[in-house]
Amino acid sequence: MHNIAILDDYQNTALRFGDWSSLREHADITVFTDHVLDENALVERLQPYDILCVMRERTWFTRSVLARLPRLKLLASTGPWNAAIDIEAADELGITVCGTASSPTAAAELAWALILAATRHIPSEVASFRRGGWQVSVGGDLHGKTIGLIGLGYTGGATARVAQAFGMRTIAWSQNMTRESAAKFGAVHVSKEELLASSDIVSVHVRLSERTRDLIGEKELATMQPHALLVNTARGPIVNERALIDALKAKRIAGAALDVFDEEPLPADHPFRSMDNVIATSHIGYVTGDSYRIYYGESVDNIRAWIAGTPIRVLTSEKREISYISQVAS
Repeated sequence: MHNIAILDDYQNTALRFGDWSSLREHADITVFTDHVLDENALVERLQPYDILCVMRERTWFTRSVLARLPRLKLLASTGPWNAAIDIEAADELGITVCGTASSPTAAAELAWALILAATRHIPSEVASFRRGGWQVSVGGDLHGKTIGLIGLGYTGGATARVAQAFGMRTIAWSQNMTRESAAKFGAVHVSKEELLASSDIVSVHVRLSERTRDLIGEKELATMQPHALLVNTARGPIVNERALIDALKAKRIAGAALDVFDEEPLPADHPFRSMDNVIATSHIGYVTGDSYRIYYGESVDNIRAWIAGTPIRVLTSEKREISYISQVAS
């Protein structure tokens, strides 16, 4: 029998979204709904388990953590990659890492939820309504405005299609983008400087890497228009957090709509939680029914295949990403 732990199941829903019953004859399954940040406490908790099902980028599996888990043989991660796992260390320690597909549209849909909420001041209007009040703000418009997309992968591309449905001018930039690749999504390729200077909304859709860390910093924020909104549903460290806080406090940009942060869960006393020009959610871009059905459904498949001795969707230090995206939500 194997011992399986499902980690960071905040909503206690993992067992609903996969056929875990098919593993019961082979394994005991434990679900943890809380998050353990301290390394010693994490290692102590995970000592009994040889299989861990981990939600992408919630718990970090550094070389130090992995080396202290001698029983661990399989990390079944959700998503096509997981920056929180030291895959090179896992390879060296003989720990198999498997990934899953991902919804191509969930994060883009949340980006638009945040854009609309910020543009039409939905949180303050809802708060007023619940207090018994009435109109308290004048909302903005999207039609005819310019949205600048930093990145046009599957999430950025989905965001671009919605922008055009709203009648927005769509411009885009990334380090590898060409005029032709942007045109496929109805966007105009511009320089990074032009995008920042001319966009009413700047939305981030690139992956976190050494090239994209601090891609938006003090200089870039100073280039943006005072009425502009910055949206980040990608990864927190792509935007320099200190520079963003300073720009928001000084009202150098109008606001930010955020779903991702440098530290997650975000500390209760973090400045973002109390700033009146920030709308934020708790990294829920991928937290949807369709996404979870993919994540946990394929995680069960991955565990079952590994137990049978024929692992699938394996991530290694040479192959760091599953090469397909599920079209279930397209």
